[in-house]
Amino acid sequence: MDQPLDLPAWKEELDAIVGARAHGQFNQLLPRLQELDARHPNIAEIAYQIAWTCDTLGRHEQAVASYEKSVALGLPPNELSNALIGLGSTLRALGRHDRSAEVLRSGKLQFPENREFDVFLTLTLHAQGQHAAALQLALETLIDTTEDPGLTAYGRAIRHAAGKL
Repeated sequence: MDQPLDLPAWKEELDAIVGARAHGQFNQLLPRLQELDARHPNIAEIAYQIAWTCDTLGRHEQAVASYEKSVALGLPPNELSNALIGLGSTLRALGRHDRSAEVLRSGKLQFPENREFDVFLTLTLHAQGQHAAALQLALETLIDTTEDPGLTAYGRAIRHAAGKL
C-alpha cells in the first residue's frame, strides 16, 4: 500500500505496533519496535515508544537510554512532555534522584501548564528526603488545580501553611 506523500514510511508501522498495545502483549511488541528502530534508527517517536515499552516491562535502564535518545532526537511537544515525565519517573525508580529532579524541573520550565511535572517532582523530592519541599509542592499543586469548594475556601490558608514548611 502506498504511503501518502506527507506520511513517513515508518509511521504506519509504528501506529500499528502501538495500536496492538491495547492487547497488553508488551513482550511481543518490544522486538517489533526494536526491528523498526533498526530500519529507522534516528526517529524520535520510535525511540520514545521503545522507552515506554521498556518502562512497562520493568527494563528501566534500557528505558532511560531510549527516553534520552528520543528527547535528543526531538519529539513533538506532547510526546516530549510525556517522555520527560517517563524519564524523570524512571530515574527516580532507579534511585537517580538528582537527575530525576533535573529532568522534571526542565519539563516544568518547558511545559508550565502540565502540572503532572509537579506531582512527579513531589515524588522525587520525597525520595531525596526533602519531605517539607515535597509536601509544599504537593499542597500548592492541589490548591492550584482543585475545584473542590472546601479546599478553595481555605486555599489561602493552605498556601500560607505550605510556605512555612
